[in-house]
Amino acid sequence: MNHLNILSGGAAQGLVGSLMPAFKAETGFDIAGEFGAVGAMADKLRKGTPTDIVILTAALLATLAKEKLVVATSIADVGLVETALAVRAGDPKVAARDEAGLREALLASDAIFVPDTKASTAGIHVASVLARLGIADTVAARLKIFPNGATAMRELATSDARRPIGCTQSTEIIVTNGVVLSGSLPPGCELATMYTAGVTTKAAHPSQASALIGLLTGAGQREQRERAGFISARK
Repeated sequence: MNHLNILSGGAAQGLVGSLMPAFKAETGFDIAGEFGAVGAMADKLRKGTPTDIVILTAALLATLAKEKLVVATSIADVGLVETALAVRAGDPKVAARDEAGLREALLASDAIFVPDTKASTAGIHVASVLARLGIADTVAARLKIFPNGATAMRELATSDARRPIGCTQSTEIIVTNGVVLSGSLPPGCELATMYTAGVTTKAAHPSQASALIGLLTGAGQREQRERAGFISARK
C-alpha cells in the first residue's frame, strides 16, 4: 500500500487527519508517520527516519533547510497556532485577562498538564511563563509533563485532580475528547507560533508531499484550518 511518510508537530495532527480522505482521493496515498514535540520530530529527521514531508515551526523548518534536510523552495506556511489554556469538559472555564489572573489560575490548580518543557513549542513556552510569573518553584511539584500536548490533554481529560488545568497548543486541545479550550494566554504571556510544511530532500514521494502541502495551505481548506485551530497570519 502506498503511503506518505510524515513527521509533524502535534499541532497539525487534527488538520492532517481531516485532510486524509481528500489526499487519498487525489493521490491514492495514505499518510503514515509520527506527530509529537517539534524538537523530537526534527531529531528523528536528522537521524535518518524515512520522511517525505515535515510540518514544524517556521524557525525549525528554516534551520532544517539550512542543514539541507528540507527543500527550501517547498516550504509553505500553514498558519498560526496559539498556546492556550484547557480544562476538563464540565469544569468551570478559566479566564486569565492579565498576568495576575494567569498567576492566580495556575496557583489555584492542583495539577498542571503540559507537554515536554524542553522539546515541545508549548512546553518550552509554559516553562518560560512560569518563570516570568515567578511561580516556577511553587508549582513544580504540580506539573504533569508528557511527551507531547496530545498526550497531556488526554491525561487531563481523565485526571481525578480537584482542579486541574492544562496548557498547550489550541489545536491539540480542540481535537481531544474530554477537554475544552478555556481561553488564550494574556498579553505578555501569549504565544502564536507559525507552522510550516516542507518536502524533505530525501523524499521518496516528493510530488505527493507537494500535493499534501497544497491541501494544507490551499484557500479551499481555510475553513478546515480554522476548525482545527489554525489562524491566518497577522498583518
